[in-house]
Amino acid sequence: MMEAKKLPEEYGSLVFGDKVMRERLPKDIYRAVHKTIVNGTHLELDVANAVAVAMKEWAIENGATHYTHWFQPMTGLTAEKHDSFISPEGDGSVIMEFSGKELVKGEPDASSFPSGGLRATFEARGYTAWDPSSPAFIKDGSLYIPTAFCSYGGEALDKKTPLLRSMEALSKEAVKMMKILGYEDVSRVNTTIGSEQEYFLIDKEDYMQRKDLLFTGRTLIGAPATKGQEMEDHYFGVIKPKVSAFMHDLDEELWKLGIPAKTKHNEVAPSQHEMAPVFETANVAVDHNQLTMEVMKKVADKHGYACLLHEKPFDGINGSGKHNNWSICTDTGINLLDPGKHPDDNVPFLVTLIAVIAAVDEYAEQLRLSVASAGNDHRLGANEAPPAVISIFVGDELARVLESIEQGTAFKSGDKEKMEMGAQVLPHITKDNTDRNRTSPFAFTGNKFEFRMPGSSVSVANANIVLNTAVAEILSRMSAEIEGLTGNALHDRLTELLKETLIAHKRVLFNGNGYTDEWIAEAEKRGLPNLKSLPDAMPEWISEKSIKLFTSHQIFTKEEIESRYEILLENYSKSINIEALTMQEMVRKDLTSGLIAYEQDLTNEIMQKKDVMPAAKATLEIGILKTLDDTSAQIAEKLETLKKDTLEAEGIEDVQKQADFYEKKVLADMNELRVYADQAEALIPDEYLSYPTYGQMLFSLR
Repeated sequence: MMEAKKLPEEYGSLVFGDKVMRERLPKDIYRAVHKTIVNGTHLELDVANAVAVAMKEWAIENGATHYTHWFQPMTGLTAEKHDSFISPEGDGSVIMEFSGKELVKGEPDASSFPSGGLRATFEARGYTAWDPSSPAFIKDGSLYIPTAFCSYGGEALDKKTPLLRSMEALSKEAVKMMKILGYEDVSRVNTTIGSEQEYFLIDKEDYMQRKDLLFTGRTLIGAPATKGQEMEDHYFGVIKPKVSAFMHDLDEELWKLGIPAKTKHNEVAPSQHEMAPVFETANVAVDHNQLTMEVMKKVADKHGYACLLHEKPFDGINGSGKHNNWSICTDTGINLLDPGKHPDDNVPFLVTLIAVIAAVDEYAEQLRLSVASAGNDHRLGANEAPPAVISIFVGDELARVLESIEQGTAFKSGDKEKMEMGAQVLPHITKDNTDRNRTSPFAFTGNKFEFRMPGSSVSVANANIVLNTAVAEILSRMSAEIEGLTGNALHDRLTELLKETLIAHKRVLFNGNGYTDEWIAEAEKRGLPNLKSLPDAMPEWISEKSIKLFTSHQIFTKEEIESRYEILLENYSKSINIEALTMQEMVRKDLTSGLIAYEQDLTNEIMQKKDVMPAAKATLEIGILKTLDDTSAQIAEKLETLKKDTLEAEGIEDVQKQADFYEKKVLADMNELRVYADQAEALIPDEYLSYPTYGQMLFSLR
């Protein structure tokens, strides 16, 4: 256990970060690397060689024997191939070597990773390229080097490459705008994010007995426990001792890796929890979130738990999200989303705020797609998470500021209001400029926006790629309108431009309850898109508007956009197919065996009663047996339908049509089968079932 007083020393002890580089690199080499990280400049091979030597020596001192280029392919997971530092000598001995060339570039086989048709199957060569802006780290005896991943032809096969491109695009357009506004000293703008990570913990033995959790990450059958989350006693409740021990070890492991884990607490659903980090540069934050999910599973295993990251592992209780807190800051220290004491006079803030409003409205379909997955479709719009309709919450004060811009009237901000707590011993608390709206997909929360739609298992790279690029596009248009103007002319045109932009996009602003049916109806009247599933949304990804957005800012080529279209649809269909096959197997083997055994025992009990007491009616037993018999007939019918439709889906060649069929038919079949499977399970005593029930999994943690 790490001592609190040693935490500053241990924090980042497994990271080849800025502090280590300052200590170990020659000054000129350190300056070159630092310049690359800060400004995104090219790194020469002689500099890379010097870094590689220092990195190898540091890694070996910390117990590493191997190195790996760690990258994020289109699987949504991370990938790694490990090579040792050893180099054989002629006398049978070995030396430890690691060159700048090995640091900068790797060459994994790309043939087994999703490419969406970017290269033929026989074209196996792929490249990994070192990302100096994300620090290397040591894990499990290997030096991990964060890298981008591309094909032999240079096409991006990963999530890091387009994320870095989007960060550059936003920086370029935001710097241009700031210079127009008179901030000549701004040379770079950084996107920063903090990703709140929700997850479930269950007993590992229970997890190993559930084929659905093992193969798909979610339960495909399961009657609800007699208690769920209706008492609202788990959220922020006392953390159980064993769970607390897990959280403590998780924090320590993350801190050693330089991941600023800050907050931990119980979430709404039983056995659900959350970890939130401090804000970091978007690229590093995405890497750290991917690493966090890996470490969570590893630490959970040591504590006898399984960590579930699926968006909806249990039906009938809340699923898990990953709230993406997003902000943008200049290299001079200005948070462009901080309204300050007088937001009406804060021109950079107003320009940025209205640019974000316009971006979210105009590119709502692309933003919705950035969080689309088979798992997240179960969560969005379920009155536990934001609806699939994207709207923006700005709070009362900013709503009044925007209203004054629209109407061309003066706004008086005044002093911050104090909250009276009703007891003299309690302090007076200054109100923030917004409340929180937990039903809003995209909520302003003081000095940042919280995008609440991403699912718990996905990389947040996608959401930030779209968000960065969309805002860059709007800023570019706005700059074109005012570039070259000065003085009163600049002031007048900018005032007019903000008003025009706000009026054109104010339909996306909504400060009410996003869970109500009334809002969905209102959103439809406003013309806001409501893309309820991934197959519904996918055509928007290859639309002319989408292609123009991403190609004009050089985030994706047209071919890269089309490849992602293929990959997302294929992954969706494969996910549903695995679920359908797993469900069929569980119902046929696991549920049916328990059902038959219980029916046989009930029948024997009824016959024994009649033998002993001929007048006995055995009303209870006969009633249960009849219900089970009727339910069994429905299960058999629905099971056969699911089998038939799954086979039909597997034969559809067009990726869009196949995904549509899985969503409209196969998922519907699964839902119908589950109704009767769960009815049967609710009647069968636990000892007849070969798998743990909801009650056992959700309420057995100590």
